[in-house]
Amino acid sequence: MPRPDLPSAVSRRPSPLLLLAFAVAALVALPLAGIVAQFTEPGTAATWRHLAAHVLPEYLANTALLCLSTGLAVAVIGGGTAWLVAMHDFPGRRWLEWALVLPLAMPAYVLAYVYTDLLQYAGPVQSGLRAAFGWQRGDYWFPEIYGLGGAATVFAASFYVYVYLLARTAFLERAGGAAEAARSLGCGAWGAFLRVSLPLARPAIAAGTALALMETLADYGAVAYYALPTFTTGIYRAWFALGDRAAAAQLAATLLGFVLLLLTLERAARGRARFHGGSRRRSP
Repeated sequence: MPRPDLPSAVSRRPSPLLLLAFAVAALVALPLAGIVAQFTEPGTAATWRHLAAHVLPEYLANTALLCLSTGLAVAVIGGGTAWLVAMHDFPGRRWLEWALVLPLAMPAYVLAYVYTDLLQYAGPVQSGLRAAFGWQRGDYWFPEIYGLGGAATVFAASFYVYVYLLARTAFLERAGGAAEAARSLGCGAWGAFLRVSLPLARPAIAAGTALALMETLADYGAVAYYALPTFTTGIYRAWFALGDRAAAAQLAATLLGFVLLLLTLERAARGRARFHGGSRRRSP
């Protein structure tokens, strides 16, 4: 016989916290549901013909190259700095641990203004080079600030923090003890990093890179400032310049498909890998 002090499954009521979670999730999902619902609406045929013939291939190419460049940069910068501050002890390490998080406090388009003002032809960097070496215009080569390279640099400087935070936690909690064990078995410093620490931190690096790429896809201010046509600038132009809200919503739904693709690739790359560390001990 069932115990009288235990409630039966029929008499249980939904938890208020569960109902609140469902309500918040539904509120967050409303804009996405609205975009997906408008994807099936017939947009202006002339707008789509214009986009497909003139700008859509450029949007696709620029968005793909921007994601590729930013993804590689944030993985290298975020993973490298995380490994440096988590696995090594050097003067200023404690200060650097928190200083590396500071780009989160500044939006990407603000960084775009700052880097452009510093590195453009009339900025202090190139002006100082010309004053120091007596150069004139055309006497030296300097990287192009605007365009794809400038946007990828700004996004890498802004979004590497996602990789840094996740990879630093992975190095501290999982890779530290395993790397020490590898060193005790005769593995060198670089060998322990490549064969032990990096594989253990790979899921965290992949997750942080996926977050950085989603931020890159959603950004409008920096790419508009650098005059780089991407999907976000295409959505703005389709809505405000061409006056076709349905086409803008369909472009936004396509961009949402890119985000889902990134999440799927990240999960597929991770596979069934699960790593658990039982000690937080760290040695200098």
